[in-house]
Amino acid sequence: MPASLLSSALVTIAALAAQAPSGRPPSAEEVAKLESKHLTNIRQVTFGFFRAGEGYFRPDGKGIIFQAVPALPESVFLAPAENQYEYQIYAAELSPGAKPLLVSTGKGACTCSFYHPDGKTILFGSTHLNPSPSRPQTAYSRSGSRYRWSFPEGMDIFRADADGKNLTRLTTADGYDAEGSYSADGKQIIFTSFRDGDADIYIMDADGKNVRPVVKSKGYDGGPFFSPDGRRIIYRSDRKGNDLLQVYVNNTEGTAEKALTNNDAVNWGPFWHPDSTHIVYSTSRHGHSNYELYLMNVDTGAEERLTYHDGFDGLPVISPDGKQLMWTSNARGTDRNSQLFLADFQLTPAPVTAAAAK
Repeated sequence: MPASLLSSALVTIAALAAQAPSGRPPSAEEVAKLESKHLTNIRQVTFGFFRAGEGYFRPDGKGIIFQAVPALPESVFLAPAENQYEYQIYAAELSPGAKPLLVSTGKGACTCSFYHPDGKTILFGSTHLNPSPSRPQTAYSRSGSRYRWSFPEGMDIFRADADGKNLTRLTTADGYDAEGSYSADGKQIIFTSFRDGDADIYIMDADGKNVRPVVKSKGYDGGPFFSPDGRRIIYRSDRKGNDLLQVYVNNTEGTAEKALTNNDAVNWGPFWHPDSTHIVYSTSRHGHSNYELYLMNVDTGAEERLTYHDGFDGLPVISPDGKQLMWTSNARGTDRNSQLFLADFQLTPAPVTAAAAK
């Protein structure tokens, strides 16, 4: 780990130790105080799904798109439908009582939805053209960890209107194409593909044409996003082939790669702050059954811990105006199934009051 990151991590650990007696996790009150430096008004967003997560803001910040598994109806001897426990894509207004709208086909498995900057169209990965692949899915997971996902054959990237209509297929290569997102000007899509036999990162025009590789290294490279200013990309990689993910930043030509983490943890789900300098991401550095969110300056390496709640906190995203943070958690709601959570967010830490310091 670079010295700057190690120093910052030690400061964060020391701060936590000062808040809770050694040898025990912080209490709910202590967690609330620690998280209030950057996060306030934390509340659950999604309800009624078997599980939900990986949500992204609509460009106007007033709506979201996310993946979820619908709950089964109350019944006796119910036979679940095919692919019942696979994710589908939903969109919803960020207002109390809003009803989520299914915008994928309801068939196969879906993942990684995202809004076009105009807010009028969406993209997402789907296997609905091959809902039950005959070839085994290649699972990516870590023993004892709470993170895992698969790379199903027949996963392609699709574009649709914001309500799911006018579905158009953008990728046709064999294997897995997903984890896509738009550039800020809406002219390009960056995504992950197995089209050359390994999970690498590619960029294509918004209509699916002119596909070219940008990160081609041995092992999994994925979850890429353009910076809001269009100058850089952020992504995760299993570069060492040890089932541990590290976070990288690069230019859009793929010629200036820089590792932002280098540890014995799973570091994943990086996402840009609107200032194109900071990112949020999730890490298992506190234990592979306890993922926490961190904030990092990609230029200096300085970072701060954002969440302290036991369990899984991951896949963080920041609203277009930089004032809200949304993420997936399986430990903050009434059950242990993952749901989306939202908090008011401030980049500069709130001052610690005398009462909070006690």
